Amino acid sequence: MGNRATFVIAGAGGYERRGSSSGAVGLGLDLLGGPDAVLPFVLGHRLEEGPWYDDDMCEAGALIDPSRRLLLVFAQEGPPVAMRTRAAWWRLLGPAGPGWEIRWVYDGQSGLRTHVGVDPGPVRDTVYPGPALEAGDEELSGPDPMAAVVTVGSARCHVLAHIDDHPVAEGPALLDRLPAAPGHAAYAGRAEAGVHVDPVTRTVGWWLTGIVPHAGRMADRWPGWTVEFWADRWSEHVRRAPGLFGPPAPDPAAALDAVRDEALERWAGPRDDPRAQLAAAHPHIVIGTGFPPAVTARSAALAREVVRRSRRAAAAG
Repeated sequence: MGNRATFVIAGAGGYERRGSSSGAVGLGLDLLGGPDAVLPFVLGHRLEEGPWYDDDMCEAGALIDPSRRLLLVFAQEGPPVAMRTRAAWWRLLGPAGPGWEIRWVYDGQSGLRTHVGVDPGPVRDTVYPGPALEAGDEELSGPDPMAAVVTVGSARCHVLAHIDDHPVAEGPALLDRLPAAPGHAAYAGRAEAGVHVDPVTRTVGWWLTGIVPHAGRMADRWPGWTVEFWADRWSEHVRRAPGLFGPPAPDPAAALDAVRDEALERWAGPRDDPRAQLAAAHPHIVIGTGFPPAVTARSAALAREVVRRSRRAAAAG
């Protein structure tokens, strides 16, 4: 499987699109190197002129507009998505691009297409629900579980594996399948997504830290209901479902250290072009162009300095 990423370079004259079949890995950490290090890296990816990746198969992306100093970004894994480190990642991303406007694109590629004036495309009709997890499921034992919390009214809590569609995409059918699913008295762990349904007032509130293609059209899945999108504000879910959902309190200092350490490891030195390694190992196979380009020593040094500077600034403050 690939880790597809889409990169859009925008400006007054239009835009160009670049892609990689494995560029999604570590994109959030790459961006912490700042525009001077990241833009040459992005421009080294292959130019795309055909169809966009399928939205469900594109795991990360960014739109960079140097003239407007605008960065739009999305991802499905890593520190930007983990509840434990998301706030720390945002805190580091701002100083990495001083003077830039930075926004998370909750609807992924469809949001990038809308931004550049391209048809965002159709909404997929088929929904793939994530399975419900037992309270002691091994999937929930890690620090950053791929989980979606579903609370109903004031007494029901379920935790789903967040490996397929967001539960809000199921519409009222979600309520039909939950009575037969494993329940939790309450959930005190972390998650990547959640939804609270109040059948009495016919209201739905939902949030996520990653992406949902065409996120702005999820209300269409709930005809006759009032649907609120809370972006990444899981605190609103906690407020609406007291006693049912209560993730652990964040540790801002530990999270900052964790993200910085990952970023420094990511930018430990120049990264070789994987195509060259594959070509040397398999000389009789034609190697495609979907891999990330090499990172120069200069770009790696620039990125490390940006991350280290953020640590020094925090210590001084």
